[in-house]
Amino acid sequence: MKESEPKGHPFHLVDPSPWPIMAALSVLILAIGGVLWMHHIDKILFCSGLVFLLLIFFVWWRDVVKESNTAGVHTKPVQTGLKIGMGLFIASEVMFFVAFFWGYFHAALSPTEATGFMWPPKNIIPFDPFHLPYLNTLILLLSGTTITWAHHELLEGNTKDTVKALGFTILLGLTFTLVQAIEYSHASFAFKDGIYPSTFFMATGFHGFHVIVGTLFLIVSWFRTRRGEFTTAQHVGFEAAAWYWHFVDVVWLFLFVSIYWWGYKPVDFS
Repeated sequence: MKESEPKGHPFHLVDPSPWPIMAALSVLILAIGGVLWMHHIDKILFCSGLVFLLLIFFVWWRDVVKESNTAGVHTKPVQTGLKIGMGLFIASEVMFFVAFFWGYFHAALSPTEATGFMWPPKNIIPFDPFHLPYLNTLILLLSGTTITWAHHELLEGNTKDTVKALGFTILLGLTFTLVQAIEYSHASFAFKDGIYPSTFFMATGFHGFHVIVGTLFLIVSWFRTRRGEFTTAQHVGFEAAAWYWHFVDVVWLFLFVSIYWWGYKPVDFS
């Protein structure tokens, strides 16, 4: 249905799109390529599927942005549906991290002979929680305040300060990623050194990946804000980015308290 045609409902009927089926095919290629890579047969198929999927994401979200800029398309019910979808996506991400916390606490609360009946396991030197991890905690907490500041300014119709606050948030996100990379470079253990390193790198590494995705999300919002695409009444894209960033903040707090702080045992070198 063309947007110029009259319709008796407030919902948006999207035009036929090739992106869903192409995304499904790219995921299939990605999965097959992943199996081949893990069996040391070939990794080109995996990389090709990943590039293909990222390109589809780009053009698909580009189309959604174009729809949001079309007058009369993103009505209140449509915006509500998009917000519900983002909320359910974040809920699924919560369960994604629950799996890592489950694995960590299962190993930590029931140490076995393989870990020396202790946690952290013997021969593992954990990170000092009040060194780089604490710095990253302060960085993410500060970024939570700047993204809230940006949202407030957007609701007030102050585009200039919204752009400024978003810029600060992006800078803090990039700083967090840099600090985490420095932290990893000083790790005394590798991913394959046991249950502690594997759960540590899976949990913190996937969180770092989410920070990168969230930073890209904010960068897109920054450009869209500068172009005047967000209004006080319609800014679902910005709200989705802000919700995602707050989710990243909260997950890090749980990581810091449980894995870095609770799971820390000072090493006696005497």
